[in-house]
Amino acid sequence: MNKKFIAVLSSAIMALSFSSLKAQDINFGFSLMAGQTDVSGSEKENGAASDKNSASREESFYGGSLFVEFVADNGYAIGLDYIPLDIEVGSGKRTDTSTGADAASEADTGTRSASASLEDLMTLYANVPFGNDYYGLVGYHMVTVTTDESLPSSSYGSDDITGYQVGLGKRGDGFKIEVFYSDFDDISLTATGGKGSHKIDADADAMGVKLSFHY
Repeated sequence: MNKKFIAVLSSAIMALSFSSLKAQDINFGFSLMAGQTDVSGSEKENGAASDKNSASREESFYGGSLFVEFVADNGYAIGLDYIPLDIEVGSGKRTDTSTGADAASEADTGTRSASASLEDLMTLYANVPFGNDYYGLVGYHMVTVTTDESLPSSSYGSDDITGYQVGLGKRGDGFKIEVFYSDFDDISLTATGGKGSHKIDADADAMGVKLSFHY
């Protein structure tokens, strides 16, 4: 899927590269956005499929971004978008209890709370025009997934992942508005410290709207 998507993005970039450079614009601007993330995943403890906790969550988000783009006279555009703010994609809390002969040292007990965020989200995108000021959007995401957790004896780290974006937009005088869908690669995090092995596998996607202003 990613290979096909990258091929489409590359084709759009090549179309812009070979287009006429007359009246080409370089736009700098900022965007406001809002939407919803959908995250599903599972935590596997001690590598056992029977000791597995699964969950799915929907989270609303809002934020902003900075971008620069090159727009050709035929309407094709290529740009780079950067979100300096973190986007939370999920959070949760649970309490585990266990009994046994040596519960104090061996039992897997305690309250666990954790949240995950997308940091330094960068998107290389292309706009492919059609109709009157309308365009299709394709983009390639690069982002770091970080966790903030409170666990009895272990912690999860971060993971660098990629993803793709598709959408529709309309340009106006000094602004553009878009609706988009983003799908990210599978997230895989392994806990460090504590007893036994703990691993999280998750999948995240998002839908939203974006209003951009440029000069």
